Formats: sequence, structure tokens, C-alpha cells
Amino acid sequence: MDWYSTLSEMIDMRSFSNLWFWIVLTVVWSSTSHWVMGVPYDMVARARSKGGQAAQDLEDLIRINTNRLLFIVEESGLLLSGFLSAALTAMVLLGFVYKIEFAQALFLLSFPLTLIGILSVFTARRIRAGENTGEALWARLRIHRTITQFIGMVSIFVTAFWGIAQNATATVI
Repeated sequence: MDWYSTLSEMIDMRSFSNLWFWIVLTVVWSSTSHWVMGVPYDMVARARSKGGQAAQDLEDLIRINTNRLLFIVEESGLLLSGFLSAALTAMVLLGFVYKIEFAQALFLLSFPLTLIGILSVFTARRIRAGENTGEALWARLRIHRTITQFIGMVSIFVTAFWGIAQNATATVI
């Protein structure tokens, strides 16, 4: 096997049969469930167990990230939702109507992350509305992480099922 064959196999656009796609899927969902509202979840656990400065640091970071997220949504949320809707629609059409596997893979990665983004906006609004300290904040972040993990599990299951179906029905050229 020469270097050209090896290189073309590594960057194969058939996503579901490519190891790199599954590595990316794993890293995306691992990172997404670890970083809750822009803060690593171990920081939430440390704030709950130790309190004091750890709790104050968590509250400060959550306040900063919440204000930043809500500022972006309030300033350009309509424009972002329009672009995101167009991009998701393009991926659906290219992937599932025109059968482009790369677009299917991108959609199966990006649509659940869109749901996480919407969840983050709702969580940020709840935090700003008063759940911004102590037990209320920790409970809100735990709920956010649990829902994120549930969305991730469903996403991984659907993606794996779809990938297996694509690989089982693929024709070898």
C-alpha cells in the first residue's frame, strides 16, 4: 500500500466507516457532558463539597458565562437561529435526500448540539432569574448536565444505529 492510498483512506468522506468520525463523536459528547455552562463539572462537585472560595469561584464563572451567553442571544439570537436553521436544513437535504454521508454525519453531530445550545439558553435564564447561588445553582447545573447526558446517549445511539445501517447497506466499489 502506498502513501496516497493510506492518506485517502484516513480522510475518507464515508464518515460512518471512518474511525476518525467515531473518535470525534466520542470527544464531542465527552467534552459536552463535562463542561456545563462553560464550567468543568468537577468544579461544581468541589464547590458542593468544600464551599467557601470554590463555591465563590463557581458562582463567578457561571455569572460570567451566563451573562455572555444571554448577551449573545439577545444581540444576535434571531440572526444566529436563521443561519443555524439554514445550515441544519442544508445538512438534512444533502444528507437524507441526496444521500451524502458526510452531511448525514454532520447533521447527526450538530442537531443534538443545537438542542444543548437551546438548553443552555434556558438554563442561563433560570440562573439569571435567581438560581445563581448555593444549592439552587448546583441543582440547576446538575439538571443541565443530566439532560445533556441524556441527549448525548440518545444521539450516540441514533448515530450508531444509523452508521451501522449505512455500513450494512453500503456497496463496495
